[in-house]
Amino acid sequence: MVTIAVTGHMDLAAEAAGPVRAALRELLAGLRDDALVGRSCLARGADTLFAEEVLSLGGRLSVIIPSRDYRDAVVHPADLAAFDALRGSAADVLVMPYEHAGRAAYEAANHRLLRGADRLVAVWDGSAPTGRGGGTADTVAAARSAGLAVDVVWPAGAFRTGG
Repeated sequence: MVTIAVTGHMDLAAEAAGPVRAALRELLAGLRDDALVGRSCLARGADTLFAEEVLSLGGRLSVIIPSRDYRDAVVHPADLAAFDALRGSAADVLVMPYEHAGRAAYEAANHRLLRGADRLVAVWDGSAPTGRGGGTADTVAAARSAGLAVDVVWPAGAFRTGG
């Protein structure tokens, strides 16, 4: 069994979804063995694309929700159906012990995301940390500091909306 965690940008442009999805599919197909486990916080963008690809390859989805109010406070209305479907398809769901979404909840969720993972897939443009905590660059740095293998996915055609 191989457990692969994901971090990545939430603000992927709609046009970037296809190239990112294809790159994730290729990477995951090459990494999986008899039992692929994908671990995701189900944020919009990279986390959701990763979770969908894990399931499409017959893998098991393990979900970490940063806070009790995450769905209602953070998930955009347009993303609720995908969020609910992925959460419902997960083999296990851990809701972190935070009442409200925010920096502390995101940092704790990302710490838990990495614990016990065999590697991290980062859908990341290489940008520096934003200082908001719990972001993609911070998670990549934590994984590298812990000696975890990191695969960066940023194919041609990937770009962010900036918002």
